[in-house]
Amino acid sequence: MTAAILCIGTELTRGELVNTNAAWLSERLVAIGFEPGEHVVVPDDRPLIVETLRRLASSNRAVLVTGGLGPTTDDFTAECAAKLIGRPLVTHAPSLEAMRRKLERAGRTMSASNAKQAELPEHAEALPNAVGTAPGFVIPFAEAKLFFMPGVPREMKAMFDEHVVPALRPMIEPKTAQRRLRTYGWPESVVGDKLAGVEVAFPGVTIGYRASVPEVEVKVHARGENLAEAQVLCERATLEVKARLLEVLHGEDDDTFPAVVGRTLRSRGLRLAIAESCTGGLVGHLLTSEPGASEFLVADVVCYANAAKSMFCGVDEDLIRAHGAVSEGRESARRGRAASFGSGRGPCHHRRRGPHRRQRREARGHRAFCSRHRARHHDRQAALHGRASAYSARGRVPRAPPRARARRAAGAFHREPPGSHRAPRRRRVRLTA
Repeated sequence: MTAAILCIGTELTRGELVNTNAAWLSERLVAIGFEPGEHVVVPDDRPLIVETLRRLASSNRAVLVTGGLGPTTDDFTAECAAKLIGRPLVTHAPSLEAMRRKLERAGRTMSASNAKQAELPEHAEALPNAVGTAPGFVIPFAEAKLFFMPGVPREMKAMFDEHVVPALRPMIEPKTAQRRLRTYGWPESVVGDKLAGVEVAFPGVTIGYRASVPEVEVKVHARGENLAEAQVLCERATLEVKARLLEVLHGEDDDTFPAVVGRTLRSRGLRLAIAESCTGGLVGHLLTSEPGASEFLVADVVCYANAAKSMFCGVDEDLIRAHGAVSEGRESARRGRAASFGSGRGPCHHRRRGPHRRQRREARGHRAFCSRHRARHHDRQAALHGRASAYSARGRVPRAPPRARARRAAGAFHREPPGSHRAPRRRRVRLTA
């Protein structure tokens, strides 16, 4: 059973908006047993819309149309549908009343442009819009049914699930079944090589791939004489695919990588603290995009500059200076995060970015500024409370580079005692024989 998808809008043909509706609808059509045969995108052009509707209806049992149902002057999809079936536009009273109530609840009044959205082709079946204002509708033409939905993805998805799917199911006798497997760790080419020969071993099975960082999704699609035969064939092929991808398989169907990580941490009673650098909080964002992250996630610290790595993650500046922020510095940050927050795991994600020499110069200057500022702050707070500076008393003054410390030990520098309320000051003196 074939279906076609028509998306209407000049903003789509010009590339001003990405057409996500077609991909989402295709995936849902496959899930209920349809075979999407064609995606078409046309601009806001009346004759072209009518001709495209006529062509798609002549070769498909179902045509899904999105876009052009809004209140503006370039929204005339309902007008084109009425012209296709030779019927006038009439006001659908229940849709108009539902729209009026929604606008009143939002503190708005009905305008002529809003009322225009309730004008549907005569004898069309209205599809209520639970999310927005514009109703959808269904009309028959030739041997096909045409379903018209809003172009706003949120409104379209709700209308499709609530009204279009129940209308499509009686039109088909399912003969296909599909499973989706999610992998992490191998590139798409390696996954494809591992699954070579599966389609030959299981006639009627098609293997599909979709790479989406950081995962590769494998789709096992089976076709049989009826639904039961297709499901049995799909399960057999899926077991073979799982056996070949066992090393990198982490989830099935609607599982996501962050959801699997979170589920694993919760099942083992572990808590997680994260330190990120150039990923800029992406790891924390992925984990918190799934519900239940508060059960295992303690903190996510983004420490971009080397000074921040020392301040928040406890990484020794000498270690960063000697080995760089990536190698040993990353392991030290990991241990620092785990210890600071009492978590069982403390991953650290960062890598070198940008012009290295300038980055190192800026980091050195920032470290010196932060250290001086921290010393002054502690001394000021101590003076306000009438006590000695615990910061200075413990001797926690900014550390100099190794070469400078060696020269100071030889008498090349003079520094004021730690108890001073002024920032540490260095003075160069001449060495004499």
